[in-house]
Amino acid sequence: MRDHTDLQAMNERSLAQQAAVRRATFSPADEKVLRPFSIWEISQFMFDVPADTLRKKLAEDPSLPQGATEDDGRQRWFSLAEINELRRRLRFRGKSLLPQRPAGRAMRVAVSNFKGGVGKTVVAQHLANAAALDGYRVLVVDFDPQATLTHSMGLAEVREWNTVWGIMCRDLCREANRIADEYDDPADCPYPTADELPEDVQSIGAQRVQDFIQRTSWSTIDIIPSCANAAFVEFASAQYRSIHKAWSFFGCVARYLDELPDDQYDLIVFDCPPAIGYQSLNAAFAADILYIPSGPGYWEYDSTTSYLGQLGDALEDITSGFERIAQDAGITLPKRFDDIRVLMTRFEASNSLHVAMMDAFKNVFGADVCQNPIEMTRAVEQSGRFQMSVYEQDYRQMTRDTWKRARLSFDNAYSEFKDVVLRAWEARTKVEERVE
Repeated sequence: MRDHTDLQAMNERSLAQQAAVRRATFSPADEKVLRPFSIWEISQFMFDVPADTLRKKLAEDPSLPQGATEDDGRQRWFSLAEINELRRRLRFRGKSLLPQRPAGRAMRVAVSNFKGGVGKTVVAQHLANAAALDGYRVLVVDFDPQATLTHSMGLAEVREWNTVWGIMCRDLCREANRIADEYDDPADCPYPTADELPEDVQSIGAQRVQDFIQRTSWSTIDIIPSCANAAFVEFASAQYRSIHKAWSFFGCVARYLDELPDDQYDLIVFDCPPAIGYQSLNAAFAADILYIPSGPGYWEYDSTTSYLGQLGDALEDITSGFERIAQDAGITLPKRFDDIRVLMTRFEASNSLHVAMMDAFKNVFGADVCQNPIEMTRAVEQSGRFQMSVYEQDYRQMTRDTWKRARLSFDNAYSEFKDVVLRAWEARTKVEERVE
C-alpha cells in the first residue's frame, strides 16, 4: 500500500532532477541568462536589412552599441538591450525600426485550451519571445499551477501570494470595501468588509499593484508567475466566493491589469491552465483576443470542440447569473473578444493525416484557423527539454538549417499573430476616439 509519503518522495526526486536541468541550462548562479544575438540574426530576422548594411551603419557611428567580438574577430554579438538601442537610434531608408504601437493600453491575449499537450505554454512563450525581439514590451501571466512558463522564464522560487491567487485575494479586499462603501451606513451592508475576511486574504490584500510583477531573463519581458502551491486557488476561490457572494470573482485580473499604466507594456500574454475554472475564467474576462492551440489529431480536435462549448456555456452562465453584480462592478456583459483564433501545433507538413486534420479544422472553423501552424522540429522538441524557446537556443548547437526552419515556423506564426493583434488594437483605438 502507498500513501502521501510516496507522493512526497517522488516529488523530492523530481525536484532534484529539475535542479540538474537548471544547472545544465542556467548560469552557475542558477540564474537563467539570455544569450546574445549575432549580426546575422539581427539583420536577417529582426531588422530585415543586409548584414553588410548594418555593419556599415555601426562603423559610421562609433557611439552606437558595437557588441562583443568573438576571439577570432569574425562575429559580433549583441544583447537584447543593445538591439533595442539600435532600434531606437537607427533608420534604414528613412524607415524606423520601432514596431507599430497604437495608442491606449496593452493588448491582452489568452492562450487557452483544456487539452493537455497541445502546446499552450510553448505558444505563449514563443509569442512573448518573438514580440520582445520585435521591440515590444511584454508581460506574461502564468495562470497554470504547473508553472512551466514561470520556470522557462528563469524563476525557480515563487511564493503563492505573488501569483494570480494573490491578485484575487487583493481584489477581494478592495471589492469588499468598495461594496460596503456604497451603503449610507456600512453596518447595513450584508457582506463582509476587508477586515472581516480571513487573515491570509487580508495580509495579501495590502500588496501594491507592482508587487506581483517580477523580472525575467529577458530585459523587456516581465512575468506574474505561478507555482505548484498555487494549485489550491480553485478551492480557495470557491471558499471566498461563498464568504462574499457579491464578489465578481471573474473580473479580478481584468481590474488588476486596468491599474497598470497604459504605457508600461505593449502586449500581455496569458498562459492558461488545462481546465475551466476560476483562473481560466479570469483570463478569459481579461483577454482581448483568445488564441486556442490544438494538435493535429482527432483527440485534440475533439477536446477543442468540448473546450469551446464549455467555455461558451460558462460565459453564458455568468452573463445570465451575475448581471447585476457585474454591472455594479463596472463589468460589461456579455464578455466580447476582439478576435478568436485557432492555432495548429505540432504540425508536420509531410504527414498526410496532419494535412487532412488541418483541412478539417479549416472546414469547420473557416477563417478563424491560423494559416501558419507551428511545425514539429527537433529544435521545438528541445525547447521543452531544456526550458529554452527556439529564440533562446544558439543555432551553433545544431545545424543552422534545423534551427532556421524552427525559427521561421514561429516567425510566420508570430507575424500572423501580430497582424491579428494590430487589427484589433487599431479598431479599438478608433472606437475609443469616437467615444471621446
